[in-house]
Amino acid sequence: MSKELLVELRWKRRVYGMWREGQATWEEYRNVVKACRDATRKAKLHLEFNWARDVKDNKKSFFKYISSSQKTRDNVGPLLNEVGSLVMEDTLKAVLLNAFFASAFIAKASSQESQALEVREKAHRKDDLPLVEEDCLRAHLSNLDTHQSMGPDGMHP
Repeated sequence: MSKELLVELRWKRRVYGMWREGQATWEEYRNVVKACRDATRKAKLHLEFNWARDVKDNKKSFFKYISSSQKTRDNVGPLLNEVGSLVMEDTLKAVLLNAFFASAFIAKASSQESQALEVREKAHRKDDLPLVEEDCLRAHLSNLDTHQSMGPDGMHP
C-alpha cells in the first residue's frame, strides 16, 4: 500500500463519518468511495504487473501471491470409517484419510516381482558403479534452484 492510498482510505472513513452526522451528502461519499476503489485497483494492478515483470528473478514472491489468492478454506465433510459410522472430528478424519492413502501405496509384491527385485539388488551390489567427478557434481549442484520445493526424496535443493 502506498502512502497516497492510505491517505485516501482515511479520507473515505472521515467522509463516511461526516455523512452519518449529516455534514456530507450521499453523493459526496459515493464519489470518495469510487475514487478509493479506483486507486486500490490501480495499486493492485501495479503490484501484480511488477510481480509478473520480475518473475524470472523472484519466483517465490510471485507464486506465493498466486497461491494465496487461489486458496479456499473448505473443510472436509463427514467420512465413513471401516465400520460404516460417520466420522465428524478433524483429527479422526485425518487419521482415516492417512490410513486410506497409505494403503494405496503399500506394494504387495507377487513372487515374480520379488524375484525381479532380488535380481536388481544383486546387480546393484557389484563394484562397477559409475564414476562421478567432483567438478561435474559441483556444476550440477550449483545449477539447482534454491526456491524450488522438496523433491520426492524429501531433500530440499
